[in-house]
Amino acid sequence: MLAVLKALSNETRLNILCWLREPDKLNENLPSVIKEEFPGGVCVGSIQEKSGLAQSVISSYLSSMQKAGLLESRRFGQWTYYRRNEEAIADFLANFASGLQAMKK
Repeated sequence: MLAVLKALSNETRLNILCWLREPDKLNENLPSVIKEEFPGGVCVGSIQEKSGLAQSVISSYLSSMQKAGLLESRRFGQWTYYRRNEEAIADFLANFASGLQAMKK
């Protein structure tokens, strides 16, 4: 849980997670093979363009988010695509909420 909180403590990483809720807004010309084999995937370059930060910074952010379990990735040729790991996000939210409830008692 701490790794997820740490990953989300950065405003840009939190924004990335929010942007990935609507991948179609970031992908204009996504190849059909990616739509079929990795639905919801967004190219690192599209995320970088939206953020306005250097690709190396975005790649580092995406890697830390993936290590925390928030994202999944797949490589197609020379491009890497990321998408939200909805199951892990739901688990984190449930555990976080129950942890806060337990503290309240």
